[in-house]
Amino acid sequence: MEIKDRENLLDYELLREGTHSNPHRFLGLHEKEIRLWRPGAKEVVLEVLGERVSALLVRDGLFVVSLWREIAVSDYRIYSLDGKLRCDPYSFPPTVGAVDQSLFSKGCHYELYRVLGANEKTILGVQGISFAVWAPNAKRVSLVADFNHFDGRSFPMRSMGASGIWEIFIPGVEAGEKYKFEILTKQNEVLLKSDPFAFASELRPNTASIVTFLNRFAWKDSEWMALRKDLSLKRPILIYELHLGSWKKKGDRFPCYREIAHELSVYCVDMGFTHVELLPVMEHPLDESWGYQVSGFFAPTSRYGSFSDFQYFVDHLHLNGIGVILDWVPAHFPMDGFGLIRFDGTALYEHEDPRLGIHPHWHTAIFNYGRKEVANFLIASALFWISEMHIDGIRVDAVASMLYLDYGRKEGEWIPNREGTHFNFEAIEFLKHLNAVIHQKWAGVLMMAEESSAFQGVTHDQGLGFDLKWNMGWMNDTLNYMRKDPLFRKHHQNDLSFSLLYAFSERFLLPLSHDEVVHGKGSLLSKMPGNDAQKFANLRLLYSYMMGHPGKKLLFMGGEIGEWAEWNESRSLHWDLLQYPLHAGLQKMVRDQNKLYREKKQYWAYDFSWEGYEWVDFHDANQSVIAYLRKSSSAEVLLFVHHFTPNRVSHYPIALKKVFSIVEIFNTDSAQYGGENHLNQEIGVTDTHITISLAPLATMVFLLRLE
Repeated sequence: MEIKDRENLLDYELLREGTHSNPHRFLGLHEKEIRLWRPGAKEVVLEVLGERVSALLVRDGLFVVSLWREIAVSDYRIYSLDGKLRCDPYSFPPTVGAVDQSLFSKGCHYELYRVLGANEKTILGVQGISFAVWAPNAKRVSLVADFNHFDGRSFPMRSMGASGIWEIFIPGVEAGEKYKFEILTKQNEVLLKSDPFAFASELRPNTASIVTFLNRFAWKDSEWMALRKDLSLKRPILIYELHLGSWKKKGDRFPCYREIAHELSVYCVDMGFTHVELLPVMEHPLDESWGYQVSGFFAPTSRYGSFSDFQYFVDHLHLNGIGVILDWVPAHFPMDGFGLIRFDGTALYEHEDPRLGIHPHWHTAIFNYGRKEVANFLIASALFWISEMHIDGIRVDAVASMLYLDYGRKEGEWIPNREGTHFNFEAIEFLKHLNAVIHQKWAGVLMMAEESSAFQGVTHDQGLGFDLKWNMGWMNDTLNYMRKDPLFRKHHQNDLSFSLLYAFSERFLLPLSHDEVVHGKGSLLSKMPGNDAQKFANLRLLYSYMMGHPGKKLLFMGGEIGEWAEWNESRSLHWDLLQYPLHAGLQKMVRDQNKLYREKKQYWAYDFSWEGYEWVDFHDANQSVIAYLRKSSSAEVLLFVHHFTPNRVSHYPIALKKVFSIVEIFNTDSAQYGGENHLNQEIGVTDTHITISLAPLATMVFLLRLE
């Protein structure tokens, strides 16, 4: 039998050449004929209306079955290369509709992950997986998978035209099947790419995407999710930042999400943390990147388990009253060949010009935020983690690198914007869009910016619209001050008071994060001056100073037990340190302080205005003392006194008028924390001042009522 129709002959030639953009037009069920494409096969067997039928080989790769009457798609099945009977992929209508394509092209398809990628669907009564990928400049895209032995000739996909989307529906695909997309570029280069929208991937160093069913997990956190809608920033926020792989490593293997969930929830409840913040759990190829070079923006990393294992992790923490925040990295992506880089043979997700598209610090690719489809990809990623994974907050990494076109670049290495300045207008609009959509759809979800510049309006509604900004200035000034020998601190009092000049210009979070204990910076404890006892006293002072300062709080794992060594992702924290009194005392202090913080509204009720803060004295540089009040709607206020020298000072006067009652409720020099136990059991009170004892290198907190 020969192909006589000229149009059909052209279709065949395009299939044979591997350049057909619409194979469904020719293949599949056509009235009383079934056309099958099996290049290299000598025989193709079908089951038609329950009877076994052999197809006729017409030309190399093309098989035809002539029917004696019209049938439906579900009336015949084909033996696939894996030996399973499946309905014919080329007899189904497109799985990506006109509305989906239009929304995507406009950059506002907020559930894009349900359209692109690999999604479970039922079409014409047949269950299967819809595979779809954006590759507008490709000549041909094929689905390669376990079920076709990764043969790019056998399942060419259908182009949906101007949207740049290619799709195919494969019946009978099961969860766990590995797949990729084979892309033929306009330069006739063949690329093998992982799915940008995959929900799961192989464990590195393998890179295939894995079919994973969405919405199969039975969530139990409905009460938490309902309460979250009504939460505001006028609440205690104590974040425990951690890297899942090294918090408590299980010998030579990574712990599982489910294992960590049980241990971590118990620990956080005991320690009094309100949230955990995870270094990126999105799939990434390199352990040493800690997740900050993401290759799978919709996939929890397979290092710690499966898609549903991660859902269990979040669910379990919610059931124990702990919120889950994720670090998220829309600033850049790695240039591994299997990933987003030059995805269809062109600079699709990134810029073509390296002055815009390559990050000089990290040697990664920068997203092209001005391309609506790219912005949509990223926004859909954030919404995916919030909607499908029940995440309570997102910390956007490296925001400063997104905002400025000259970030990390020398003169002549960057391209000014249309106004001749260095602001990245496309990135700014992307961030505004991101925050507006999330706040509209998910009340109570926190959006946080790691933004290290003086960009104005990061947390303003008329600005970028974040809920919180990391206060990098406070962190740098404070650590610089704490490193100094107490003998010389009197010359740097301004490092302590300067942050209050801008403390309420944004809504700030105070971070003592992983960035401060890596790359040769040493641990927080090792930064402190003095002998061992003084180092611990300084560290207790640092943590308590952070707690009293306006702003929400974040502490990286290991800081609470006094790690001596800087953090290393390849080993577990040194939990055995807790056998030593100074380490155990530090942990107890953090635990007690967290409990006090959560109990006393004065710590957090007015974090973002002068209404909750009042200086008492910041002029005593000679003795390195600062004192201030923290307030709430309560008649009681908290007096914080921080003393940054190792001297004990008796009868220290503090100017406070009309103190009706006062009692010390917290002192970091307590013996139970490893201190010298210089406590204020008796406090002198007059109409104009109070008199206390200054414990060495200590914070003293007093509960008082003014007349």
